This record gives sequence, structure tokens and C-alpha cells, in this order.
Amino acid sequence: MNKLPKVFQVPINKEFKNNDIIFHQTKNEDRSELIDKKEIYKIFSSSDHVYKTKLEITLKNKVVVKDVVGIKDNKLLTIDNDIINIDDIVKLKKV
Repeated sequence: MNKLPKVFQVPINKEFKNNDIIFHQTKNEDRSELIDKKEIYKIFSSSDHVYKTKLEITLKNKVVVKDVVGIKDNKLLTIDNDIINIDDIVKLKKV
């Protein structure tokens, strides 16, 4: 095999701290009890969902049964023109 030339390396003589803080959390709430958005997207991508899906939605403070027709930003849209914040949903169940 042919002899390759040496590669120049600049010596690093100092310690870098430019990535010490990379995560910043603005809210101190526990997300473990809230629903995962993948579960919502799975409902809308299923073959059962044509225009609307009847769901029993468990929120932080109550349980409601609604016909859900779509999702926009971080909210579920119902056929009754109600808007349900996804961050308030604890559990979803098809009815």
C-alpha cells in the first residue's frame, strides 16, 4: 500500500462550553398523564374515520362524548363547533 501524507491537526488547548444548556422547559407540568399525539393521528388515519368519529374524551376535569371531525394546530374540532385543547386530554376511546 502506498504511504499517505500526514494530515495536519490543530491542537485543542481549551475546554468548550457552548452546548452546556440545550433544553429549556417553560411549563412545569407532568406530561405522563396526558395523551400522546400519535394516538390522535392514528384515529384520523384509520379506515373507520371517513368524516367524523365519535369519541369519549376524558379531560383533566370532565368526560365528554363528541363527534370529532378534524385537528388543527393543537386542538380537536368537533361537529358542534367546539374546540378541545389536546393538552387537556387524558384519554381517548372510540364509542
